Amino acid sequence: MLDREKKKKVEQEVAFLVRVVFTDEITEHDPLEELQGLTETAGGLVVGGMTQRRDKPDATTFLGSGKVAELAQLVSFHAVDLIIFDNELSAAQVRNLESLLQVKVLDRTELILDIFATHAQTYESRLAVELAQLEYSLPRLKRMWTHLSRIKMGVGMRGPGEKQLEVDRRLVEKRISELRAELTAIEQRRERQVNSRSGRMKVSLVGYTNAGKSTLMNTLTDANVLAEDKLFATLDTRTRRWQLPSWGPVLLSDTVGFIRRLPHHLVASFRATLEETRQADLLLHIADASSPDVLRQIAAVYEVLQNLEIDEKDTLLILNKIDQIESDDALAALQNRYPHGICISSKVGTGLENFARAVSGALSRSFLNVEVEGSIADGKLMAFLEKNGEVLERRYTEDGIWFHVRISAMHAGRIAQDGVVIRDHESGHVINFHAADPEWEKIKRRRETTES
Repeated sequence: MLDREKKKKVEQEVAFLVRVVFTDEITEHDPLEELQGLTETAGGLVVGGMTQRRDKPDATTFLGSGKVAELAQLVSFHAVDLIIFDNELSAAQVRNLESLLQVKVLDRTELILDIFATHAQTYESRLAVELAQLEYSLPRLKRMWTHLSRIKMGVGMRGPGEKQLEVDRRLVEKRISELRAELTAIEQRRERQVNSRSGRMKVSLVGYTNAGKSTLMNTLTDANVLAEDKLFATLDTRTRRWQLPSWGPVLLSDTVGFIRRLPHHLVASFRATLEETRQADLLLHIADASSPDVLRQIAAVYEVLQNLEIDEKDTLLILNKIDQIESDDALAALQNRYPHGICISSKVGTGLENFARAVSGALSRSFLNVEVEGSIADGKLMAFLEKNGEVLERRYTEDGIWFHVRISAMHAGRIAQDGVVIRDHESGHVINFHAADPEWEKIKRRRETTES
């Protein structure tokens, strides 16, 4: 705890943390550790915290009455400026707590939205944050103007409080509609931009916030992306060219980190920003192996990927920051839990050669061994195969030209759309690149068997 003299020297709001842990909930190593990191990232000065285990929240104050009384004493003792809950509160609960404690009260979602608003640098991310904030505040407009609703204006006439509420709601809904339309246009434009780079394989970094994604990107590409020991230091997508050893150039993207119980408003609002991730050929899930809560962080990332409907993408788990793990036993336990995880330290460079080989191997899994038939006059097809595949053999026939080529499924599908006949080299059957085609399903199963 800080003494009062030290608090006076720091221009920060003094914060006290609270979390209600429900009986069916499994708590982390430190139930308030993540909330403390969020609060410090937002610029708050944490002087203490409390938890309470309950079957369900109190409808009036979320906490029990005894805990509220205890919290009031702690607020007075520590000269607290704000209370931050690691739960989501209703507008009525916030208002009741502020009335009883006489300090500002925030919940987890509002704190995260505040951090995002502070860190949003580009026009796109600022729009996404504004949309999330408005969607969060819209249902909380109710009863904000009740101090005016006591003024009656006769039968059939609304009081000014109700009128003001309707005006506010209409303005917020109008702005939400405008932001959604603008972000939809940005998402479509981003999708076109990503598709225009289809000549390169795309790799995207995902992971829990502060897992070291930006540091890894800087190490691999000299991208000079902001890398700080803070939650949500990066909100905007950055894509750089990475010369992958024994493979060639690929496009590497870094974007916003995820978090446990990430507000759904943010997931929806940042869909345009996450377009690079949805269009990637390979996801690199970066996890902080030194965190005592690494297992829950990994699970939280997979949950967000599922919400984004990209959880079935080919993904490599990268266990980062192994240089900060306190004991060899802890690392061995983690490796035993995730035997296919790749251990690295992006800061000191440990394991990066093995990491690059694993990425090359994962990208190779998306390649097919096929036969391509085309017209001898189709110079465009020949150039495309030479550029995007590995031509193993070519043969001129009476009908045109025949290639035996190793090429990615993505590029093979592109030329198949132009009417080019593509056959599986092993079976000789024509591939239609459609989910309902049994031959394509057979090839995918064969690749999955090889991978496992």
